[in-house]
Amino acid sequence: MQVEFWNERYKEKVFAYGLQANDFLREQNFSPKSKILCLAEGEGRNGVFLAEQGHDVTCVDYSEEGIKKMNQLAEMKGVQIQTICADLNDLDLEANTWDGIVIIFGHFPDELRKKVHGQLYKALKDGGKLVMESYHKDQVIYKTGGPMTTTLLYSEEELRSDLSEFNTLKVNQTIREVHEGEFHFGNAAVIQVLAEK
Repeated sequence: MQVEFWNERYKEKVFAYGLQANDFLREQNFSPKSKILCLAEGEGRNGVFLAEQGHDVTCVDYSEEGIKKMNQLAEMKGVQIQTICADLNDLDLEANTWDGIVIIFGHFPDELRKKVHGQLYKALKDGGKLVMESYHKDQVIYKTGGPMTTTLLYSEEELRSDLSEFNTLKVNQTIREVHEGEFHFGNAAVIQVLAEK
Protein backbone atom coordinates (compact mmCIF):
# COMPACT_ATOMS: atom_id res chain seq x y z
CA MET A 1 0.00 0.00 0.00
CA GLN A 2 1.15 3.50 -0.77
CA VAL A 3 2.27 5.98 1.85
CA GLU A 4 -0.70 8.23 0.96
CA PHE A 5 -3.08 5.49 2.17
CA TRP A 6 -1.34 5.35 5.56
CA ASN A 7 -1.10 9.13 5.89
CA GLU A 8 -4.86 9.37 5.36
CA ARG A 9 -5.55 6.60 7.87
CA TYR A 10 -3.24 8.03 10.54
CA LYS A 11 -4.49 11.62 10.06
CA GLU A 12 -7.66 10.71 11.95
CA LYS A 13 -7.85 11.71 15.61
CA VAL A 14 -8.62 8.13 16.69
CA PHE A 15 -5.72 5.66 16.82
CA ALA A 16 -6.53 3.25 13.99
CA TYR A 17 -5.21 0.15 15.77
CA GLY A 18 -5.92 1.24 19.32
CA LEU A 19 -3.62 2.33 22.13
CA GLN A 20 -2.77 -1.11 23.51
CA ALA A 21 0.25 -3.07 22.34
CA ASN A 22 -0.21 -6.24 20.32
CA ASP A 23 -1.19 -9.22 22.52
CA PHE A 24 1.58 -11.49 21.24
CA LEU A 25 4.20 -8.82 21.91
CA ARG A 26 2.84 -8.28 25.44
CA GLU A 27 3.57 -11.95 26.22
CA GLN A 28 7.29 -11.62 25.38
CA ASN A 29 10.16 -10.68 27.66
CA PHE A 30 13.27 -8.73 26.75
CA SER A 31 16.29 -8.22 29.00
CA PRO A 32 16.00 -5.03 31.09
CA LYS A 33 16.84 -1.79 29.26
CA SER A 34 17.12 -3.50 25.88
CA LYS A 35 17.76 -1.49 22.73
CA ILE A 36 14.75 -2.36 20.55
CA LEU A 37 13.87 -1.50 16.95
CA CYS A 38 10.21 -1.49 15.87
CA LEU A 39 9.77 -1.61 12.08
CA ALA A 40 6.61 -0.55 10.20
CA GLU A 41 5.44 0.74 13.58
CA GLY A 42 2.40 2.72 12.43
CA GLU A 43 1.12 4.92 15.26
CA GLY A 44 3.57 3.65 17.88
CA ARG A 45 1.47 1.54 20.25
CA ASN A 46 4.04 -1.28 20.41
CA GLY A 47 7.08 0.96 20.68
CA VAL A 48 5.49 3.08 23.40
CA PHE A 49 4.55 -0.07 25.33
CA LEU A 50 8.18 -1.22 25.19
CA ALA A 51 9.39 2.22 26.30
CA GLU A 52 7.00 1.98 29.27
CA GLN A 53 8.85 -1.24 30.20
CA GLY A 54 12.08 0.78 30.38
CA HIS A 55 13.55 -0.14 27.00
CA ASP A 56 15.44 2.17 24.62
CA VAL A 57 13.11 2.13 21.61
CA THR A 58 13.48 3.32 18.03
CA CYS A 59 10.38 3.23 15.82
CA VAL A 60 10.48 3.34 12.02
CA ASP A 61 7.59 4.04 9.66
CA TYR A 62 7.27 5.76 6.29
CA SER A 63 4.10 7.65 7.17
CA GLU A 64 4.72 11.19 8.43
CA GLU A 65 1.27 11.13 10.03
CA GLY A 66 2.17 7.87 11.76
CA ILE A 67 5.34 9.45 13.16
CA LYS A 68 3.28 12.37 14.51
CA LYS A 69 0.91 9.93 16.23
CA MET A 70 3.86 7.99 17.71
CA ASN A 71 5.26 11.14 19.27
CA GLN A 72 1.80 12.15 20.49
CA LEU A 73 1.24 8.74 22.12
CA ALA A 74 4.69 8.76 23.74
CA GLU A 75 3.95 12.20 25.20
CA MET A 76 0.54 11.02 26.45
CA LYS A 77 2.19 8.05 28.18
CA GLY A 78 5.13 10.06 29.52
CA VAL A 79 7.88 8.10 27.78
CA GLN A 80 10.54 8.84 25.19
CA ILE A 81 11.06 7.01 21.91
CA GLN A 82 13.23 7.74 18.89
CA THR A 83 11.32 8.00 15.61
CA ILE A 84 12.59 7.66 12.06
CA CYS A 85 10.43 8.45 9.03
CA ALA A 86 11.89 6.23 6.33
CA ASP A 87 10.88 3.92 3.52
CA LEU A 88 12.16 0.43 4.33
CA ASN A 89 13.26 0.14 0.68
CA ASP A 90 15.94 2.72 1.52
CA LEU A 91 16.86 1.50 4.99
CA ASP A 92 20.01 -0.50 5.64
CA LEU A 93 20.15 -1.84 9.17
CA GLU A 94 23.50 -1.53 10.91
CA ALA A 95 25.06 -4.82 12.04
CA ASN A 96 25.10 -5.97 15.68
CA THR A 97 23.07 -2.98 16.91
CA TRP A 98 19.83 -4.19 18.49
CA ASP A 99 18.89 -6.39 21.44
CA GLY A 100 15.43 -6.82 19.95
CA ILE A 101 13.55 -6.21 16.72
CA VAL A 102 9.75 -6.13 16.60
CA ILE A 103 7.56 -6.28 13.49
CA ILE A 104 3.82 -6.44 14.14
CA PHE A 105 1.58 -6.79 11.10
CA GLY A 106 4.24 -5.35 8.80
CA HIS A 107 3.32 -6.68 5.36
CA PHE A 108 5.61 -6.08 2.40
CA PRO A 109 5.71 -7.14 -1.26
CA ASP A 110 8.00 -10.14 -1.90
CA GLU A 111 11.12 -8.22 -2.88
CA LEU A 112 10.91 -5.83 0.08
CA ARG A 113 9.96 -8.64 2.45
CA LYS A 114 13.10 -10.56 1.51
CA LYS A 115 15.24 -7.40 1.81
CA VAL A 116 13.92 -6.47 5.26
CA HIS A 117 13.81 -10.00 6.67
CA GLY A 118 17.26 -10.65 5.21
CA GLN A 119 18.75 -7.85 7.35
CA LEU A 120 17.23 -8.84 10.69
CA TYR A 121 19.79 -11.45 11.73
CA LYS A 122 22.83 -9.25 11.08
CA ALA A 123 21.17 -6.24 12.75
CA LEU A 124 20.70 -8.06 16.06
CA LYS A 125 23.43 -8.45 18.65
CA ASP A 126 24.38 -11.99 19.68
CA GLY A 127 21.50 -13.32 21.77
CA GLY A 128 19.18 -10.69 20.29
CA LYS A 129 15.50 -11.52 19.77
CA LEU A 130 13.09 -11.09 16.90
CA VAL A 131 9.37 -10.88 17.69
CA MET A 132 7.03 -10.86 14.72
CA GLU A 133 3.32 -11.38 14.18
CA SER A 134 1.89 -11.31 10.67
CA TYR A 135 -1.28 -12.30 8.92
CA HIS A 136 -1.18 -15.68 7.17
CA LYS A 137 -2.36 -16.12 3.59
CA ASP A 138 -5.56 -17.74 4.97
CA GLN A 139 -6.52 -14.32 6.37
CA VAL A 140 -8.31 -13.58 3.07
CA ILE A 141 -11.01 -15.97 4.33
CA TYR A 142 -11.47 -14.13 7.64
CA LYS A 143 -11.30 -10.53 6.36
CA THR A 144 -10.77 -9.16 9.89
CA GLY A 145 -7.66 -7.09 9.21
CA GLY A 146 -4.55 -6.80 7.13
CA PRO A 147 -4.10 -6.68 3.37
CA MET A 148 -6.74 -8.56 1.42
CA THR A 149 -4.35 -9.84 -1.22
CA THR A 150 -2.35 -13.04 -0.72
CA THR A 151 0.76 -11.46 -2.26
CA LEU A 152 1.08 -9.26 0.86
CA LEU A 153 0.20 -12.03 3.31
CA TYR A 154 2.77 -14.58 4.48
CA SER A 155 3.15 -18.33 4.65
CA GLU A 156 5.03 -20.31 7.25
CA GLU A 157 7.37 -21.58 4.51
CA GLU A 158 8.26 -18.04 3.39
CA LEU A 159 9.10 -16.92 6.90
CA ARG A 160 11.12 -20.04 7.69
CA SER A 161 13.11 -19.47 4.50
CA ASP A 162 13.58 -15.72 5.13
CA LEU A 163 14.76 -16.29 8.71
CA SER A 164 16.76 -19.50 8.29
CA GLU A 165 19.99 -17.90 9.65
CA PHE A 166 18.60 -17.64 13.18
CA ASN A 167 20.00 -20.02 15.80
CA THR A 168 16.57 -20.54 17.37
CA LEU A 169 13.43 -20.11 15.29
CA LYS A 170 9.85 -20.80 16.38
CA VAL A 171 7.13 -20.22 13.81
CA ASN A 172 3.53 -20.81 14.90
CA GLN A 173 0.59 -20.58 12.54
CA THR A 174 -2.69 -20.20 14.44
CA ILE A 175 -6.17 -18.69 14.52
CA ARG A 176 -6.69 -16.16 17.31
CA GLU A 177 -9.00 -13.35 18.35
CA VAL A 178 -7.43 -10.01 17.47
CA HIS A 179 -8.84 -6.83 19.02
CA GLU A 180 -6.66 -3.92 17.91
CA GLY A 181 -8.66 -0.83 17.04
CA GLU A 182 -11.31 -0.75 14.34
CA PHE A 183 -9.23 -2.32 11.55
CA HIS A 184 -8.00 -5.49 13.31
CA PHE A 185 -11.02 -7.09 14.95
CA GLY A 186 -12.17 -10.71 15.21
CA ASN A 187 -10.87 -14.19 14.47
CA ALA A 188 -7.72 -13.99 12.37
CA ALA A 189 -5.20 -16.32 10.72
CA VAL A 190 -1.79 -15.27 12.01
CA ILE A 191 1.81 -16.43 12.04
CA GLN A 192 3.81 -15.75 15.20
CA VAL A 193 7.60 -15.78 15.09
CA LEU A 194 10.11 -15.86 17.92
CA ALA A 195 13.74 -16.04 16.83
CA GLU A 196 17.08 -15.62 18.56
CA LYS A 197 20.52 -14.89 17.14
